[in-house]
Amino acid sequence: MMMNEIKTRRSIRKYKDKPVEDEKIIQLIESARLAPSGHNTQPWHFIIVKSESTKRELAEVSHNQKWMTSAPVFIVCVADIRARVKEDGGLFIYEKSPQKDLKQIIRDTAIATQHIVLEAENLALGTCWVAWFIQEEIRPILKIPADKYVVAILTVGYPDEAPEARPRKKLEEIIHYEKW
Repeated sequence: MMMNEIKTRRSIRKYKDKPVEDEKIIQLIESARLAPSGHNTQPWHFIIVKSESTKRELAEVSHNQKWMTSAPVFIVCVADIRARVKEDGGLFIYEKSPQKDLKQIIRDTAIATQHIVLEAENLALGTCWVAWFIQEEIRPILKIPADKYVVAILTVGYPDEAPEARPRKKLEEIIHYEKW
């Protein structure tokens, strides 16, 4: 039952020194590939990072979150605006870009990224969604073009901690019927 994975998922910031099997990494990406997207544009791309030096660089531009490097794998989730915008010319996107299509590709890539998070939980892997970085700093590390948008770095590995559940609002606080 999927609700179990939703309830037990935690942000993991400490991982065992154990590699993640390539088959499991492919299964994670397959779960993302099957995600829905507006007009079926599928704007997502995923960069698998195992190199220690690259992981260190990514942790540094993520406000020096050193804990990230304990994960054996990073999955960098990238949204491609070209899935929606076909115009030629230099297109540069970043956090303040005015294109309405940027919001749509971020939304769609976030859905695919969450598929990875839940499938990782299903495979007894831990993840943490990291998004505290600046586009102009992260893209050069992975040679990502200026017309792509990095939505998240997922740290992935076998958890070496079991954080308690964080408090959640009650349903009565967040649910509305028919109108606000």
